[in-house]
Amino acid sequence: MFTVPNLVTLLRIALTPVIIWLLATGHYLSAGWTFGAAAFTDIVDGFLARHFASTSKTGLYLDPIADKILLSSVFIGLAVVGAIDRWVVYLVFGRDLWILLLGGIALRFTSFRDLKPNVWGKINTLVQIAAVIVVMAANAFFDSTLTILGGFLMYLVAALAVVSGLLYTLRGIKWLRKGNVNAVAM
Repeated sequence: MFTVPNLVTLLRIALTPVIIWLLATGHYLSAGWTFGAAAFTDIVDGFLARHFASTSKTGLYLDPIADKILLSSVFIGLAVVGAIDRWVVYLVFGRDLWILLLGGIALRFTSFRDLKPNVWGKINTLVQIAAVIVVMAANAFFDSTLTILGGFLMYLVAALAVVSGLLYTLRGIKWLRKGNVNAVAM
């Protein structure tokens, strides 16, 4: 559990309430830098785990949980302070809950265990990070160009949430159609 990569991942979780507090107190620039540092820990923990062969089962589960805690909290925080529209948060959460539900069903009732993110899920996460940084910068600098770019990126976040959610669904349906249903007794 206490490998260096896992400790870096836990740092991402620990930084989340700091970011939310900074947003709530109107310190968008500090929130943006702290969010950027927290997002960077996602790259660092993966690099350390691979480079030093210290991957762990805990890290495999902890890393995406830390990502969701960070991004979900920041999206909620931005919506609460009025920096983004709430419908984007609902869509992002809807997609995440849908994927969680699909994964839970797969784990409970089938032998499907390939729950790794696909390329669209990774692109979705990358665009979410970029959108959050741009929105925070727009609010920190009161910049109309950044505000427009942030709005565009939020629409892109919404579109990618729908696309990636559909692709995860289709991936599951395709797998089921191959006759891979090994139902587990309730």
